[in-house]
Amino acid sequence: MSESRPTRIHWRPTVTKHRLSSQDRRFRRDFEAGRCSPESFDHRAHVRLAYVYLAERDVDTALALIREALLGFLRHHGIDPSKYHETMTRAWVLAVRHFLEMSPEAESADQFIDHNPTLLDSRIMLTHYSAELLFSPQARAEFVDPDLDEIPRYDP
Repeated sequence: MSESRPTRIHWRPTVTKHRLSSQDRRFRRDFEAGRCSPESFDHRAHVRLAYVYLAERDVDTALALIREALLGFLRHHGIDPSKYHETMTRAWVLAVRHFLEMSPEAESADQFIDHNPTLLDSRIMLTHYSAELLFSPQARAEFVDPDLDEIPRYDP
């Protein structure tokens, strides 16, 4: 009979050179509480939300929190939950995480985004995914890996 060994948890510190401003923390609280309007939640706000969660958490934790927050946002505003796109959400989290790794330190999401204006181009994912795959029902329902160019990953 073999001995049962405890599961090892592989931990890698989060990106600590990026911090949250009081406005970032208020943005997260407001978003989670449903106080952000659908009209104000544009692409930049999506990138900001990813930054806010990733500045203090690993990718998997940030992704779970963002997914929960986005689905809550849709429910709160009476928006069809099928609008949620799993591949887009995860791919953007991975992209923001990549830019966090490559960027100089930032005191806020705004400073980070100002240093990385490329993230404001919502078409970036089409350099990693064909439109056919990215906009497929499968990609909306579950994460699919890029078919054109891998998105760099840093967390285990």
